[in-house]
Amino acid sequence: MFEHLSLPEHFFETMHEGTGSTRVEQEENSLIAVINDVIYDFSFDASQIATVWMCVQHNCVISARLQPLRSVDRLRLAVKAGDNFSSPVSLLAHLLRDQADVLQKIERDSSSKVDQIEDSLLKGRVNTKRETLGSLRRLFVRLRRLLAPEPATLFRLLNRPPAWFKKDDARELREATEESSAVLNDIAALQERTKLLQEEIAAHTTEQTSRSVFVLTIVTVLALPINIIAGLLGMNVGGIPMAQEPHGFWIVIAIIAMITGVAGWVAFKKQRG
Repeated sequence: MFEHLSLPEHFFETMHEGTGSTRVEQEENSLIAVINDVIYDFSFDASQIATVWMCVQHNCVISARLQPLRSVDRLRLAVKAGDNFSSPVSLLAHLLRDQADVLQKIERDSSSKVDQIEDSLLKGRVNTKRETLGSLRRLFVRLRRLLAPEPATLFRLLNRPPAWFKKDDARELREATEESSAVLNDIAALQERTKLLQEEIAAHTTEQTSRSVFVLTIVTVLALPINIIAGLLGMNVGGIPMAQEPHGFWIVIAIIAMITGVAGWVAFKKQRG
């Protein structure tokens, strides 16, 4: 492209920058677009996001990418199906709308996953690890950071478009970015729900741990009197009380039961308090 096409230098510099936030910038008489999207076989992995770089001029659109993207594939199918585009900017707007459609599908699938986790949590069946919610949350954060259009560059472009812009180009571009922003707002709401579910699972885990510790404490407290008395009576020394008493065993059992009952009553009373 560098040798055979007359493209702005900034286009190649943008490609060398690697993956960045989604934006549309004006450079001389061209538009430089950096559009992030999920790869074609996306499977809810935050690392499966790739970039397509585009240079839009008054009579052509040049794109470069390293991996197949869903939105680009949808645009390719639309072109093969015979869809008409009034200008190169219309082609760019169509690509942004396709990106919004892909995002909407991801948002629906993610919402379904979060709904299932929330329903199981409300039923008291916590069978989801916090790491699962953590990976979803990282995905939402990455989607919002990379796929949300930069408002500053878009604002400058829409207020001072190139001279070759057609009448409806700015409107189509604005509507396409508004669709993406609406879906990203839904993703932001999902991110907040995921955070709340993480906190709820953490609180549930803490409560279960507290109950287990309480049970262990009760068992230790109840076993303490019998261990102490058994240790004292088991000493091989003279003067052990009731050694010659015919009912000494039952007397010791009664003392142990009484002390154990008092200890258990005190422990349960503190727990309820």
